[in-house]
Amino acid sequence: MGAFSFLPWLVIKINIDPVMAEFGPFTLTWHGLFTAVGILCGVSLSVWLAKKDGVSPEVAQEVALVGVPSAIVGARLFFVFEHWDRFSEEPLKIITGITEGGITLYGGLLGGVIGGLLYALWHKFPIGILFDAAAPGMILGQGLGRIGDLINGEHLADRSGLPWAVKYLHPDSPQYIWWQNNPDPNDPLKPLDTYAVHPVAGGYELVGDFVILAILLFVSRRFIRVPGWVFCSYVAMYGVLRFILSYFRFDEQTLGGVPVPQLTSGILLGVAVIAAGILYRHPGPITREYAERVWGALPLPGEDDDTEPAATPA
Repeated sequence: MGAFSFLPWLVIKINIDPVMAEFGPFTLTWHGLFTAVGILCGVSLSVWLAKKDGVSPEVAQEVALVGVPSAIVGARLFFVFEHWDRFSEEPLKIITGITEGGITLYGGLLGGVIGGLLYALWHKFPIGILFDAAAPGMILGQGLGRIGDLINGEHLADRSGLPWAVKYLHPDSPQYIWWQNNPDPNDPLKPLDTYAVHPVAGGYELVGDFVILAILLFVSRRFIRVPGWVFCSYVAMYGVLRFILSYFRFDEQTLGGVPVPQLTSGILLGVAVIAAGILYRHPGPITREYAERVWGALPLPGEDDDTEPAATPA
């Protein structure tokens, strides 16, 4: 039987070891591999988009070299915050246990944005333009990273009888381990079997990420005329997507009975609105290439005393 196969009733079976290889104390998982691929592809796309809008590749790469490590730190710290019970007695595992997994996408988003923003402000780079270029790269990286989630069976999801439901049959898959230890007494498992579940992270969110990517590239960047608002639309769309998908998962921490990702999604929507207002008034420096692409042949400030500054949307 191959790693991927379809049962007669169309339930998808995945039987792949989440661990690709081990190198001494380091473990390479499918999730780690596709996260790395996602980062490389996402940064490459963002640098290319920034160049089209008149920002040199060197500047875009500088911001990425700060933003990516900041995202990794933020992703780890947010996970530790959500699962402090795992680290309270052995805090060194916050660092030494990172090869075993344990990062949170929201934390990565927050850390990367803060790190990149502070660096761009310090050097007086065009913040709005850089953020707009970063948005498609970020969602591309997220989508590619979710392929690893699909293979590994991470993020515990509700059972499903839909044709695209997934059964994780490898004994090291988190989904398999959970259901073996927590079987439904009304539906006993057969030996070495498990239940089919919703492919939330590696299916629904993967598709949703690429839908958002298409919207950003072919709608937002074409019709949005305020620097930075493409990024705000990305934050808003992903917040809505993540809020909805929380209803299909049961492995998420709660605060006051509400899943943390749903609370964070609400915060993201608020942040997107506030950021849109700030960027409307203070979009940062504007390049000629951006002005021509978005507003047409519009003179930049100082080129024509009779025109409004190019930073003000037409």
